Amino acid sequence: MNHNDAQDLINRLDELLEQERTALLDGDLETIGTLLDAKERLIDALNTLSQDERPEMGAVEAKVIRNQALLDGALQGIRHVAARMAALRRVRRSLETYDAKGTKTTIEGETDYSVEKRA
Repeated sequence: MNHNDAQDLINRLDELLEQERTALLDGDLETIGTLLDAKERLIDALNTLSQDERPEMGAVEAKVIRNQALLDGALQGIRHVAARMAALRRVRRSLETYDAKGTKTTIEGETDYSVEKRA
């Protein structure tokens, strides 16, 4: 592979990383998923290059690290939301309280599955 082809791979990966960053900042998880296959193919193609064929990749490496930090933050946020939703579901089913002696008491919640129609 010549230098121009290798540089083209770098440029395409750079552009894809910018798209991924935008999707991460927008919370567009669907787009992130679609970009993953293309990113893996480009990285695999770059990994097949010898050290002599590889152009300078410092800027791209920095963008990969930046996007990884954004992705880690997004995943952490999703985990927090899932934990919060689970806690809210538990509270709907029952409420746990403690009396003055420290004894735990569970108050079962009522689930109303009826639908009220209004005219």
